[in-house]
Amino acid sequence: MEDPAAPGAGSPPANGNGVGNGSGKGKPVAPKGREAFRSQRRESEGSVDCPTLEFEYGDADGHAAELSELYSYTENPEFTTNRRCFEEDFKTQVQGKEWLELEEDAQKAYVMGLLDRLEVVSRERRLKVARAVLYLAQGTFGECDSEVDVLHWSRYNCFLLYQMGTFSTFLELLHMEIDNSQACSSALRKPAISIADSTELRVLLSVMYLMVENIRLERETDSCGWRTARETFRTELSFSMHNEEPFALLLFSMVTKFCSGLAPHFPIKKVLLLLWKVVMFTLGGFEHLQALKVQKRAELGLPPLAEDSIQVVKSMRAASPPSYTLDLGESQLAPPPSKLRGRRGSRRQLLTKQDSLDIYNERDLFKTEEPAAEEEEESAGDGERTLDGELDLLEQDPLVPPPPSQAPLSAERVTFPKGLPWAPKVRQKDIEHFLEMSRNKFIGFTLGQDTDTLVGLPRPIHESVKTLKQHKYISIADVQIKNEEELEKCPMSLGEEVVPETPCEILYQGMLYSLPQYMIALLKILLAAAPTSKAKTDSINILADVLPEEMPITVLQSMKLGIDVNRHKEIIVKSISALLLLLLKHFKLNHIYQFEYVSQHLVFANCIPLILKFFNQNILSYITAKNSISVLDYPCCTIQDLPELTTESLEAGDNNQFCWRNLFSCINLLRLLNKLTKWKHSRTMMLVVFKSAPILKRALKVKQAMLQLYVLKLLKIQTKYLGRQWRKSNMKTMSAIYQKVRHRMNDDWAYGNDIDARPWDFQAEECTLRANIEAFNSRRYDRPQDSEFSPVDNCLQSVLGQRLDLPEDFHYSYELWLEREVFSQPICWEELLQNH
Repeated sequence: MEDPAAPGAGSPPANGNGVGNGSGKGKPVAPKGREAFRSQRRESEGSVDCPTLEFEYGDADGHAAELSELYSYTENPEFTTNRRCFEEDFKTQVQGKEWLELEEDAQKAYVMGLLDRLEVVSRERRLKVARAVLYLAQGTFGECDSEVDVLHWSRYNCFLLYQMGTFSTFLELLHMEIDNSQACSSALRKPAISIADSTELRVLLSVMYLMVENIRLERETDSCGWRTARETFRTELSFSMHNEEPFALLLFSMVTKFCSGLAPHFPIKKVLLLLWKVVMFTLGGFEHLQALKVQKRAELGLPPLAEDSIQVVKSMRAASPPSYTLDLGESQLAPPPSKLRGRRGSRRQLLTKQDSLDIYNERDLFKTEEPAAEEEEESAGDGERTLDGELDLLEQDPLVPPPPSQAPLSAERVTFPKGLPWAPKVRQKDIEHFLEMSRNKFIGFTLGQDTDTLVGLPRPIHESVKTLKQHKYISIADVQIKNEEELEKCPMSLGEEVVPETPCEILYQGMLYSLPQYMIALLKILLAAAPTSKAKTDSINILADVLPEEMPITVLQSMKLGIDVNRHKEIIVKSISALLLLLLKHFKLNHIYQFEYVSQHLVFANCIPLILKFFNQNILSYITAKNSISVLDYPCCTIQDLPELTTESLEAGDNNQFCWRNLFSCINLLRLLNKLTKWKHSRTMMLVVFKSAPILKRALKVKQAMLQLYVLKLLKIQTKYLGRQWRKSNMKTMSAIYQKVRHRMNDDWAYGNDIDARPWDFQAEECTLRANIEAFNSRRYDRPQDSEFSPVDNCLQSVLGQRLDLPEDFHYSYELWLEREVFSQPICWEELLQNH
């Protein structure tokens, strides 16, 4: 991971007063220097204030926004090309009418004719017909008067196209283009790849994306025929048809082929967007996941969930960011003599405030307290203080200047809900650990995992155990792990495990043997798209489907292309972050070891430092970035005549308070980081080693409740490793964690006394997990039927003479199997002869 603390505007000023000298070790700060420090803080106040962001998290953005992100601004001239190809073909087939004037039967007949005309040898003629189909999927905008009409007819036409078999036809064409070695070799020979190298692929993927996105969208006004078509389409995408792999696996293979350098012309943004929407459509979004979780808990006989986590997060309100400059800089300065005399009273005031956290009519806990309440007790007799020599370079970044200490405290009151937002949870392991310590203390021996026998323990321990059991939470993962242990111990008596063929299970089976390559490929693209990544010669070129054939020659064209490139990268980050999060959540619900397998490969591929590197930027600037040109967005650009672009119109962007996709991406990446590190002490130590605390604290500048919640969760799990000094100087962050994050009854997160925090166990923990995952995959997916108990036939004639019953649809995939498994496999004849 690169050193993110490069010299720049964020570094502390180096001056003769010792406020900062680049090394973190300064001279004693004179009063004059301290006043200059406070003056600088006051001057910058207000310029970094972030209003509360009215953001509603969901599966995806609005329908129009999701469709517009499919196209880059460089592709805009192709809208006219698609329209011209359609009108030329339509006039030869239908006389005197427009598409919207036709009856449904006539429209179906025309679509059937289009699909027939796709069955031609000439690539040029085939491309023209495919463009005509794309124009239909785009909503026949030439006959529409408004954006609403375009979206309506786009959805109508997509259902019509699907019912006529267009998707399967385009799937065959996509297979042809993926295997087109001529296009791959042509792209590899070119010094610079442009948008022209992927024309056919972009048209095919655009049609398929529009069909998936429009059919996926559910509305109450949908007819029964449309609802039936949606379920049929979902089934087709989820399961293997004619022994072919599920559609998502084909897209995954495109991603790995692109990253390997064999197909640099692939339009990777469209591939990733389509892959994300296919996974969301086939497996289900976040609300569907919650419903599946409730259903699965009921099937396993577990008590219902105490709350709906989605609704709890939605009801939370954002808090003001903590006073970074005070925590990181001024807390190290010497207090004036007058403050020294009043220190004990200020300390008592802080303790009083900490005790009153349960009274939810306090001021915002993030608001700045008196400076003396945050100052350290060391060197109390000295009149001046020195900067902490062990302060990390990242910690020196003065991030959000707090209000000046002379300003009166805000009189604003915040009304919190009664009680904490989350019901506390206790694991079985926590109860066992508590009883083990209690028995060792009072009776001198333990009873293993027995949590019912309380003989010899005092009454308060009885009450404690009762309270712990009242809040005991058994997760689906706990049940799955226990079942797996029993299957490993008693394979014969328990018999064969019945695994339901769900879409998630089928996807995991298909991904299993290539899953490491899939995860590495996604993270490589994410790294290339991250705004903090530096251009390197060996990095992947992800701009093949955004760069024009002729590079811009005017300043205005360069500005437009710059916005387009930034927007392109943001959309890639959004699709990968949402895709990885969906996969992890669905695999965790399907089986915990499937989730752990994906998680381990993400960790091995350096996903944790990659996400931290992503957040090591000005997150507020990233979330409020205006990398969009509203007049060029679909469907607006298809209805209105494009005005002449000026510098002002390019810089204006939209009027939104923030960029939805960037905030969505940040929340997804934080949730992903939480998934990878939760209950994994070795991975939590990675957060500590990579100095994540100041990076995450910087993200608290964004006043959005959901983002702040996941940042505070990540800070909570590592507080025990950060030391007493860090906890003392970040009390406002600690208070925010107490207020917003779920409590575990006997979790010593704020004190660092957890017995699990033993660094020498970390490697063993990860190795044990890996062994359990391999045992699970081997037992469920690798073992041939009855291999251990069937006699082995060693006679060659007997084996070759056996009659095998082939499935009825074997002839559909026989040629594909020959091509993949026989013809495309290199055979080293010399080595084969030597061995035999």
